[in-house]
Amino acid sequence: MSDEGAGGTIFGTLAASGWHTMAITMRLLVDSVPLDAGLIGATTEVSWPRPTRPGSDLQVFSEFVDILPSRSKPNMAIVTMRAETRDQDGQVLQIFTAKMPVFKRP
Repeated sequence: MSDEGAGGTIFGTLAASGWHTMAITMRLLVDSVPLDAGLIGATTEVSWPRPTRPGSDLQVFSEFVDILPSRSKPNMAIVTMRAETRDQDGQVLQIFTAKMPVFKRP
């Protein structure tokens, strides 16, 4: 595909698949989020407010927005994490929210 070929699309020029952006986001999260047992999503929401363009430098900014202790499993909690994937200009390209079961530290 070329910019000319992409001219007739809703993006107007070349754009990466949102799932390609998600794959890069997940790799960056797995490498940086301090969860000993890894990331296992119970529920997720993903939105792509802007397309990722060829040559973009991506950064992921994540935060834990909620921790809900489990009532039935005292060694676990459900953690809600929100991550924004931004380009080199700070434009938000993707918003990813996940609820994940995590183990408490002993």
